[in-house]
Amino acid sequence: MLFYYTDLLGTAVFAITGILVACRKNMDLFGAFVLAFVTAVGGGSIRDILLGANPVFWIGDTNYILVVIATTVVTLPLRHWHKQFYWPLQLLDALGLAVFTVIGTSKALAFGASPIVAVMMGGLTGCGGGALRDVLAGDVPMVLRKEIYAFAAIAGGALYIVLEPVMGQGADLTALTIFVVLAIRVLSLYKGISLPPFMLPNFHGRQK
Repeated sequence: MLFYYTDLLGTAVFAITGILVACRKNMDLFGAFVLAFVTAVGGGSIRDILLGANPVFWIGDTNYILVVIATTVVTLPLRHWHKQFYWPLQLLDALGLAVFTVIGTSKALAFGASPIVAVMMGGLTGCGGGALRDVLAGDVPMVLRKEIYAFAAIAGGALYIVLEPVMGQGADLTALTIFVVLAIRVLSLYKGISLPPFMLPNFHGRQK
């Protein structure tokens, strides 16, 4: 039950990030809700469609829709205070990423997916919504840039796959995976650690 409510909390935090992007792009109320909804449930929706899970999780449990609606209503009037809540939001976002990673990885295994596919489903669940949000907002998805985000989810999913035969899909493995993803993400933010970008060499001025 605690894991379920943590999942709903992660849904709310992801929705907040969608709302803030919508405000940055000067979108209206409908645009804010769309980005909030896509960010919160987009990755899990694609995961369920690919796995053949019927119905998609938020259709079977409308609490996710209610959470996004409530978050939109509460966040919009408080949007000007987002800088004061930067670090709490980052920490909660990292927790949401960790929880979504575990959910995606374990659900893929339950549907008989191979280990590598399960890791991909964990990363998709954690990062897919944010990628869809950025595309709709006209930005390069954050997961494709140098920031350590998708890497944390993939690392957590891989850890889950490696330890699952030994520990089983229980509370201990769930807690350990969440901790590892959370630690990687928070440490990268705190220390400013990022993956190196790759660029093409500059050929301007090259002699013929």
